[in-house]
Amino acid sequence: MTAPDATSPAAKTATEKPSPSWRESFAVYTQPRVLIVLFLGFSSGLPLALSGSTLLVWMRESGVDLGTIGLFALVGTPYTLKFLWAPLVDALHVPLFTRAFGRRRGWLLFSQLLLIVSILLLALTDPARSPFYCALGALLVATMSSTQDIVVDAFRVESLPESEQAAGMASYVAAYRIGMLVSTAGALFIVSGFEDTGIPRASAWMWGYVVMAALVLIGTVTALAATEPEQSAKAEAATQADSAIARVLHAAIGAFSEFLSRRDALAALAFVVLFKFTDAFSGTMTAPFVIDLGFTRNDYAAIVKGVGLAATLIGGFAGGFVARRYPLAASLWIGGVVQALANLSFSWLAVVGTNQWALALAICAENFTSAIGTVIFVAYLSALCQNPLHTATQYALLTALAAVGRTYLSSGAGFVAKGVGWPMFFVICVLVAIPSLILLTWLQKRGHFERLGPVRV
Repeated sequence: MTAPDATSPAAKTATEKPSPSWRESFAVYTQPRVLIVLFLGFSSGLPLALSGSTLLVWMRESGVDLGTIGLFALVGTPYTLKFLWAPLVDALHVPLFTRAFGRRRGWLLFSQLLLIVSILLLALTDPARSPFYCALGALLVATMSSTQDIVVDAFRVESLPESEQAAGMASYVAAYRIGMLVSTAGALFIVSGFEDTGIPRASAWMWGYVVMAALVLIGTVTALAATEPEQSAKAEAATQADSAIARVLHAAIGAFSEFLSRRDALAALAFVVLFKFTDAFSGTMTAPFVIDLGFTRNDYAAIVKGVGLAATLIGGFAGGFVARRYPLAASLWIGGVVQALANLSFSWLAVVGTNQWALALAICAENFTSAIGTVIFVAYLSALCQNPLHTATQYALLTALAAVGRTYLSSGAGFVAKGVGWPMFFVICVLVAIPSLILLTWLQKRGHFERLGPVRV
């Protein structure tokens, strides 16, 4: 399947942006498919912080040094390598689950049950006394979380028609960020609440993670209420006569060969790796930075939960409006620039010191701009995936590459912060966005974005 020529009517139709009224823009968010995607977004966002920033706060309070905390970013490796088992999700059936619930929903329910178990196992570890077992538990959470992401991403791309893609992406990202906030600020409040009742700190952290495991059931109920995407059902029918091995090979080889055959494929992949790197580099050290400034756990949690949540919601839907209103390349420019410049608010906070208003402003700027950038980035990744036979594999490959910045390139963030100090560290976080903007300029001149069309069956 080839993309339409940039000058053809099909290409113009795919890239022209309508100017919907506010009533039309609001109504699309209430469509059942969009609401399902919204709740699945919450389910996807919830576990990420449990093996990331929330775990880092737990480790910092337990006395683990900054260098080790930075290295713990490596437990996010499954988010980078998930494309390796995504063909299994595309091609294989889960015994009992697939027959009862369908191709996508069966895998979704199966991965969520395993995710609950892995979070409970992480809850039983002690970062100070047994960092190895803590890392192993976090690795299991990341693996099950990334498997859930594989299915949710494919479900979202396949279930939403073209007219609902922008609203679906905005709802998904806003809910994803809410899920992350619940597992960061919400988890910290819960841990503090358990401590206030007299429970020792180590036990309070354990019970906080148990509550987070229970919240995964929100996604489980959503999966039960959803219906199997029509595109997935057609793809399943088309390959029903093939053997399991043939389906896996088709999903794996087809996803790679189809993408790599496109013009400027390698440059597009490099852009995918670097676009959110500025966010990832700063985000790895935000929680330790706030704690080091002298803010309490509850100060940080209250601001993230309150004004930070509002900024995330507004930013998510602002990103949806931008993606719906402007061409894809222009939208990426807006998202790329604002998410990079937002890091300067943390440099300013490092100079100001322990000021709650300054912390609130910095958190708002980061959450608002990051949500805008993420919605637009998801729109771009979705436009790259056009074949339901291997949607999960192709999208997993792209998001895995995007996780390279968060997992590997960001693993040295703690050492950089330790070497240059907090104000200069966040200036560096702005500068690392420059390579992605150079690639964006080059791809735009090559007509890359005009060749992308809507998702097709």
